[in-house]
Amino acid sequence: MTVTVDPAVAADPTAPVGGRARRSRRTAKGLIEALGPPIVVAAAGITAWELTVTLGRVAPYVLPAPSAIAEQFRLSFGTIVTTGTASGTNALAGLVLGTVVALLAAMAASRFRFLGEVSVPVAAALNALPIIALAPILNNMFSATSNIPRRLVVAIVVFFPVFITTLRGLREVDPVHRDLMDSYAAGGWTFSRLVRLPGALPFVFTGIRQASSLAVIAAVVSEYFGGLQDGLGSRITSAAANTAYPRAWAFVAGACVLGLLFYLIALVLERLATPWRSRGSS
Repeated sequence: MTVTVDPAVAADPTAPVGGRARRSRRTAKGLIEALGPPIVVAAAGITAWELTVTLGRVAPYVLPAPSAIAEQFRLSFGTIVTTGTASGTNALAGLVLGTVVALLAAMAASRFRFLGEVSVPVAAALNALPIIALAPILNNMFSATSNIPRRLVVAIVVFFPVFITTLRGLREVDPVHRDLMDSYAAGGWTFSRLVRLPGALPFVFTGIRQASSLAVIAAVVSEYFGGLQDGLGSRITSAAANTAYPRAWAFVAGACVLGLLFYLIALVLERLATPWRSRGSS
């Protein structure tokens, strides 16, 4: 006679029978509770939008109907993927560059008091730089066929949220851990590697999550001001200039999908890097 053994029970014989099934039901219920309300609200909003445009006979140049945007999205799907890849590459390169610089700056600011005092105002000044003023200047500094200006714009935009949240995490050290490392006569790098950096991880990923969506916005907006015409931003401006408003909105929808993709990837990386937070919330 063949006996089927629950893998969960085989892995942990002390686990209660049926625990895996209960966990699966809790996971499914949690997904429904998390995704249900946003889906319902989005469906209601799109329906109200469609009825308003159709029954109110709103002109397409004022507000296209969602059905027209969806049709253009379907027809231009290949172009949206190609241009979205170009914008996404610039956003990713700028996000990585800005994050690395922000992490190094935050570590230096938390280690040296003088840098900590002067770095926050400098970071705030960088955050106040408007993209519409920065992008044309950088486009003039580099070749018209270079992606460097857009990536620099993204790096500058994402620097502030990552720097501020990381610096806060590095400064919030448990006094017990500090006393313990002092009793071991641990050096500065050892203290940072074993205490500061692990404790600051949740703050780091909070900043990266905020920066992930900002990176896509900065990459798309920076394409409005010249340079290579291979991204979503350039297609939005060209479609709007040709009065193809549903197509322009379709590219806007593509930018929204790209921003959501960046945010979800940042969320998954955060879950992988800080698994104890998921276990604590479950």
